[in-house]
Amino acid sequence: MDYRKRYEDWINGENFDDDTKKELIEISNDEKEIEDRFYKDLHFGTGGLRGVIGAGTNRMNKYTVARATKGLANYIIKQNEKEPSVVIAHDSRHFSKEFAREAAGVLLSSGIKVYLFEDLRPTPELSFAVRQTKSAAGIVITASHNPPEYNGYKVYWKDGGQIVSPVAEELMEEINNITDFSEIKCLDGCTLESFDDLHHLGEEMDKIYIDKVKSLSLNPEAIREAADLKIVYTPLHGSGNMPVRRVLKEIGFENVHVVPEQEKPDGSFPTVKYPNPEEVESFNLALGMAKKLDADLILATDPDCDRVGVIVKKDNAGYLKLTGNQTGILLGHYIFDSLKEKGLLREESFMIDTIVTGRMTEKIAKSFGIEVLSTLTGFKYIAQQIKEQEDEGGKHFVFGYEESYGYLAGNFVRDKDAVIASMLISEMAAYYKNKGMTLYDALTKLYEKYGYHMEELISLVLKGKEGAEKIGRIMDKMRNKPPKAVAGLAISEVRDYMIYEGPIKLPKDNVLYFVLEDGSWFAMRPSGTEPKLKIYIGVADSSQGAAENKMKLLIDEIKGFLGAAR
Repeated sequence: MDYRKRYEDWINGENFDDDTKKELIEISNDEKEIEDRFYKDLHFGTGGLRGVIGAGTNRMNKYTVARATKGLANYIIKQNEKEPSVVIAHDSRHFSKEFAREAAGVLLSSGIKVYLFEDLRPTPELSFAVRQTKSAAGIVITASHNPPEYNGYKVYWKDGGQIVSPVAEELMEEINNITDFSEIKCLDGCTLESFDDLHHLGEEMDKIYIDKVKSLSLNPEAIREAADLKIVYTPLHGSGNMPVRRVLKEIGFENVHVVPEQEKPDGSFPTVKYPNPEEVESFNLALGMAKKLDADLILATDPDCDRVGVIVKKDNAGYLKLTGNQTGILLGHYIFDSLKEKGLLREESFMIDTIVTGRMTEKIAKSFGIEVLSTLTGFKYIAQQIKEQEDEGGKHFVFGYEESYGYLAGNFVRDKDAVIASMLISEMAAYYKNKGMTLYDALTKLYEKYGYHMEELISLVLKGKEGAEKIGRIMDKMRNKPPKAVAGLAISEVRDYMIYEGPIKLPKDNVLYFVLEDGSWFAMRPSGTEPKLKIYIGVADSSQGAAENKMKLLIDEIKGFLGAAR
């Protein structure tokens, strides 16, 4: 069906409300906008279903949410589980609560028990609650760190991890089979509280989760000894405010200062361009506050509180924003070293990163005798590997992270967890402060020992159908006619993850990975959640200056390849 036919069906169909029809009629003279809204259905990428809020098949709205949920309900019913249940949570974004209730209604009307969080909660607590309630699945309404016009829908399976193959494909087939919205009950609204199978989650689940997070503390005595450590925290208008502050307070941190302008939930995210802790601009208010307080550490979590960004003090030289890889380096070493020091590091311990994560933490892990596994981009693949490795028996997961500010320790959550990470990062800062060191000092020492590693990400934004086609052409050209050298360095290996078979079994994915003769590397992949082509670059050298020079040469030449390929 072409986009025009879909558009007309929505305007004329009996299943769509007047507000939806009015919104679509208002764009009747904008053919490009109509095409973008209807040329495809939203699909599951690395972060699930995600898109701009609005009417249309390629938008986030109550109809796409209800359709996806009905597909999920049908899929769960086909698994023949006795009394299946689903946990639902949401963040602070526009329509998140409404979409969560919409999903709850569809599930309840399909005969499936629902555990619905009373108010916004962090995504990792949803993952935990799925495992805690022994539910068949979980749903969280969030668009993570995307701009305010976005929302999304992530599905978790019974292990607490986001869905992966083959469940993802089987679920999508069920969703695609739903072509008539009239078969979806509760689409026009229903009273959720009239269903006996609706159960609200609140303080009781919060306490169980927070207690589990606190159990991961490695050096509680360090917190007591560094009572003067000052932390500035911002939830960036999201769901992290209560859980992060609670866990830090309960574990003993007494000098935690929250940015007041960003404390309350607000889906418009009025104080930032993007509610993304990867962006240095999102720290502007927190950094100003930290300078006034002379704070040691600044933390920022994204709206659904699964990612955390970090700024550290550089003695008298101001502050440094850590990259996701640098935080992973510090956190990984702190966890490995603390476990070893306490005699808790098992021979069969393993960590997991992704193929586009920097390679320095791998070096560190191996120096502790820890096995390192690398998965595709997306924390759902890290969660999948945790399950598979533990199912084999005897193996012990100690740490997982990806360069995009996602970290996990412990085995009770199966997604990146900024509540856990915020606690461990704060404890780590206290640990080093007691040694007369900042986190910057600790990072410098690690570079001196393991070599100076540097990573960069180039994001090429290409929107709409035309943009998607350009991304496809670039990938095809780089796949079929890759360069022989970059910046004077020969390409020694090309991994095409559509066909590559590595040490662990990975799903096929549209990723190209190039290894250069000196060990430098770059990788290319279309984003699964945004209209972007992402290019990841990593280098290592004996000094910061040498690494920076090498990186500049690589970036310049890779940008040239991209321009030619378009």
